[in-house]
Amino acid sequence: MGVRLREVGRFVPLNKTALDLGRAPSANSLRVKSIVDYIVNRQNDDGGYTFCQGAESNAQDTYYGLAILSIFGTSFPNIEKTVKWLKELNLNSVYSYYYVCKALALCGRDLDVRIKNRVVSVIGSKGHFGSVDVYVEVSSEFVLTFMILELANILDIKLESREVENWLLGYRNKDGGFGAHGYSNINSTYHAVASLHQLKGSLGDPGETVSFVRKCEKPYGGFTVVPLSSTPYMEHTYYGVMTLDLLDEHCKFPSQTIDFILKCQRANGGFARSDMGVSTFENTFQAVSMLRKFGVI
Repeated sequence: MGVRLREVGRFVPLNKTALDLGRAPSANSLRVKSIVDYIVNRQNDDGGYTFCQGAESNAQDTYYGLAILSIFGTSFPNIEKTVKWLKELNLNSVYSYYYVCKALALCGRDLDVRIKNRVVSVIGSKGHFGSVDVYVEVSSEFVLTFMILELANILDIKLESREVENWLLGYRNKDGGFGAHGYSNINSTYHAVASLHQLKGSLGDPGETVSFVRKCEKPYGGFTVVPLSSTPYMEHTYYGVMTLDLLDEHCKFPSQTIDFILKCQRANGGFARSDMGVSTFENTFQAVSMLRKFGVI
C-alpha cells in the first residue's frame, strides 16, 4: 500500500527565518491592503472582475478575485451584482463551469442545476480524461481532469475513481514526474498529483516524484517548469510549492522563494509571473496562496 497524499491546506511553518525576514506586521498590512485594493478596483459595474481595468468581466478573474478576498477575510463588494452576473453567464466549456461553480460557492450560493447536469454529462462521456495533446495556452494536459474531479467533489457526483487513477498513473515517467510522451514538467506533475489527491489515490512510493520536483527547485528561489531550465516563474513556483505540500514536503530554499515571489509584486498591488511582467489575478492568487502558506501574510 503506497503512501497517501497529504491533507490539502495543512502546512507546517517552515522555520523562524522564513517567517521573520525583516518584514514588520505594519509592512505586511500595507502589502495586504495594496493587494485588496488591486482586486476591488478591478470590479466592473456588472459585478464581475477583470485583471485589466476597462476590459470585460470574465469568469476566471471573477473566481480568482473572490478567492483572494476570501483568503484575507475581506467581504465581497456588490456581492448581489456578482451573483447575478455569474448566474446569467453563457457557460460553454468545462473551464467556464469550473470557475462559475467555484465563484458561486465562495459567495455561499446554491449551484445551478445546469452546472451539475453538464458535469454529470462530461463524466459519463469520459471527458474527464481530457487529452494529452493540448493547446499551448493550456497549463497542462491534466488540468481538465483536475477541474472535473474538483467539480465532482463539490457537487457530490460519484465516478469510477480507479479508472481515472490508473489513467493518470500511466503518465508517470521514469524520472518521477508526470507528462505526456515521456516528458515530465512541473505543471503536469502538480495537476496529476492534485488529481490523485482528490481521488484519495496513492502514488505508491512518492520519493521519485519528490525528487523530480526538487530538481525544478532553484537555490536562488522559485521553481522552473523542467529541471534544466534556469528561469523561475510564478505559476511554476506555485505548482512546485503545492506539489511538495501535497507530498508532505517543504521548500529547501524558503527565504529565497519568498523573496522571488515578493519581487513579482507590481506597483498596482498585484503580482506578475516574473519581476518584469504584468500583474494578473491568477498570478496574484498563486502568490497570495504561497505567501499565506509560508506564514508571511
